[in-house]
Amino acid sequence: MQRSIRLALAAVLVAVVVPRTALAFCFFNCNYTKTKYPIVLAHGALGFDELFGVLDYWYGIPSSLASGGAQVYVTSVSQLNASEVRGEQLLAQVETIVAITGKPRVNLIGHSHGGLDVRYVASVRPDLVASVTSVGSPHKGAELADFIAANIVAGSPSEALLAAFGNSLADVLALLSGSPNPQDALAGLESLTSAGTAAFNAAHPHGVPVTPCGEGASLVGGVRYFSWSGTGVLTNLLDISDPFLGITALFYGEANDGLVGRCSSHLGDVIRDNYFQNHLDEVNQLFGLTSFFSNPKSVFRSHANRLKNKGL
Repeated sequence: MQRSIRLALAAVLVAVVVPRTALAFCFFNCNYTKTKYPIVLAHGALGFDELFGVLDYWYGIPSSLASGGAQVYVTSVSQLNASEVRGEQLLAQVETIVAITGKPRVNLIGHSHGGLDVRYVASVRPDLVASVTSVGSPHKGAELADFIAANIVAGSPSEALLAAFGNSLADVLALLSGSPNPQDALAGLESLTSAGTAAFNAAHPHGVPVTPCGEGASLVGGVRYFSWSGTGVLTNLLDISDPFLGITALFYGEANDGLVGRCSSHLGDVIRDNYFQNHLDEVNQLFGLTSFFSNPKSVFRSHANRLKNKGL
């Protein structure tokens, strides 16, 4: 019964996405991103599919992919929760997308925490997944999450305050995006720590490098694994989010995108780990205010073409 309810909710979410991605127009090279299987985008922590019907999380990326022939779906899971919980929510939507399209598999692309979600889906249902791609995802944990977790005492007022604030913020985002999913800020935080990702990797190891900053297996159980990330932080003077990421970048002992370290982002075939992009630039935020020298939409289009050429 619970599974049926989740599938019904997933169907509603997917139905909202279809008309948005179908409105793309193309006048040149119209098959460049035409992958064999649909592309499914999975957002990160405190993410969404669309806010107020105006701000897309993947700003301009779905239409850019669709203009080259790709079939694109944008999903929505709990803004803050454990990777396994978010992964199950994503899986329900993937099952719906497969049913709607008639395609047996999908190409999953996850940003930030979404990179762990897509790995979960591929791990438990590899038959539904052609490829997994993570973008700026903390596969070995995020040092900022470690710092916060280390300074919060279990059962203390500060922990209760953090949980209340995080859950309230996540609930607001869920309300504004129209996606009623349960929130658990503390579980979400734990999932992004070094210890949390280590436990997750033990259960779902596919594509994870065995060396500190190496590459993981690029093909496991018929599923292709890819990743990319950035190491830019202050990339556009007009972007009001850059100063915040400039501060969070100070918590890291390696090059990072403001929230995720370069080596931690490695999964499978590492396409590149030093784009001049920060954590939000990787999904073309805010409102496309990224570096003039690194276009996120071009990176996504190139990757879709890569998947196409591999028969995916």
